[in-house]
This record gives sequence, C-alpha cells and structure tokens, in this order.
Amino acid sequence: MRRAPHLNTLPLGNVDLFIPTPARPVRCRARPLQHDTHIEPHQHPWAQVACCASGLIQVTVAPAAGAERSCTVPPSRALWIPPGALHAVTVLESATLHTLYIDPSAVPDGWHDCRMLVVSRLMAELMAQVDVGRSAEVPARQGALTTLLLDELRHADTQPLGVPLPRAGGDRRLRALCDAVMRAPTQHPTLADWAEDIGASERTLARLFRTELGTSYQRWRQQVLLAHALPMLARGQPVGHVAAACGYASDSAFTAMFRTAMGQAPSQFAARAKPVRDTDLLLN
Repeated sequence: MRRAPHLNTLPLGNVDLFIPTPARPVRCRARPLQHDTHIEPHQHPWAQVACCASGLIQVTVAPAAGAERSCTVPPSRALWIPPGALHAVTVLESATLHTLYIDPSAVPDGWHDCRMLVVSRLMAELMAQVDVGRSAEVPARQGALTTLLLDELRHADTQPLGVPLPRAGGDRRLRALCDAVMRAPTQHPTLADWAEDIGASERTLARLFRTELGTSYQRWRQQVLLAHALPMLARGQPVGHVAAACGYASDSAFTAMFRTAMGQAPSQFAARAKPVRDTDLLLN
C-alpha cells in the first residue's frame, strides 16, 4: 500500500476506548479532520464502517485476497472494511469522520470483502446516535440502537464506488497504464490511444483489466472519473467546469453518468458533501 508523504500524516491513535466486544458489538468514533490529513495504514481484528457526515474521504484497502482498492467515500456512502484488512484514510475535503468498529461476532455471514453501502437517512441518524451521550449510558437504549443499526447495514443497498488497483507483483504494463490514467484521466479518450503510449496492444490491455482487476477498462475509467469529479464538486466548483475537466462535451452527458453511478444529480451531491470549514475544526 502506497504512503502519502506530502500529506499531514496522523497515527491511528489510542483505540482502547472503542474496542468492540460481543456484549457491546458496535462502537463509534467521531472526529473532525482537516483537509489533507492522512491516517497511516493499519489493521485490526474487528470490522469497520468508514463514512463522513460532511466533506469527503478516500479509503485505500488492501484485503488479504483480491486487488487493492481506492474508494472515494462521500456522505451518502459508507465503506465496509472486513476484519484484518489493511487500510488507510486520506481526507480529500475537511470532514467529520464517523467510524464504526464492529465485533467479529456481529459481522454478517459472507461479508468477507469490502463493499460500498448506500447510507439511508435512518442509517445516518443511527450512526449519529449509537454509542454516544445518553445512548451509551442506558444499556437498553444502546442495545436497541445497535440491533437496528446492524440490521440497517445488512439490508443497505450497495453500489460500486472504488478504483481497483493492480497488485504490486502484477503486470508492469497494466500498472503503468493505471498510474497514467489516474494522473490524467482525460489525456486519451480510448484504450487504443493509451495502448500506443504503454507499448502494448489494446487487446492485451483489455485482457489484463479483466483478469487482474475483474472489470472492463470502460467501467474502471468511469470510477476514476468519479474519483476525479467528487472532490471538485465537494469544493463547490460548477457542474459545467467539473464536466469539462472530466472530458465530457456537455453538462447533460456528465450529469446522466453521475446520476446513474451515484443515484443523485451532481448538484445534490455537492450540497450534501459541503466540507467542514477549517475554522470550524479549530473551534471543536
């Protein structure tokens, strides 16, 4: 997993107060974090749900099996991280980070891989209430909130919102292509154009995407474009500017792609993802 030396690196810190147990299977840790904060790669024996009430975060996960994945997580989504998976968090826009730690005894059957969950209004309210204030002091209330939250997580809709990355020992041509596209996703419109730069045939690169990343180049590039667009929208940049920066000829084409991927218009996303001001963070 790559580190980010240019960012404000933050250690995980003391989590002893938040360790889940079978008797108290869900613990919540909430904290405001400034833009460009990077929480170092770490892992733990319990599961985790990472989300933000405002702002925007990027979570990179390297599971024991499967491809490393970089996921951009807006307030409308939450990332499920299974027990033992190595992961790191980067704050793309100043955020209020909510982290749920979930005891292995409460992990749903078959949830061995990362998954992006759609955050319903009920889930968001439960995350804000569980394990804090009066809820933590009244066992019956805490138990009821925990049960309902776990049930809401199990039944949440899922949506692809992540960029799978080539493994360290994988094909160097695929790694070179992925690095180049993530640096400049609009430099070339087609895989054939990129193939000329990389020195491999279009057919070979298409096969590598399927075999090593489990997706097509077109779907992979769409996730890259979303990861490119989300921070700009969260900063309040006009939809037309973001659409052009992502290589779209019209606002309507970009909006259609965004609505299909995110379930909401870019303007709706921008309103909800409005980042916490750094001055507000300093006051907390």
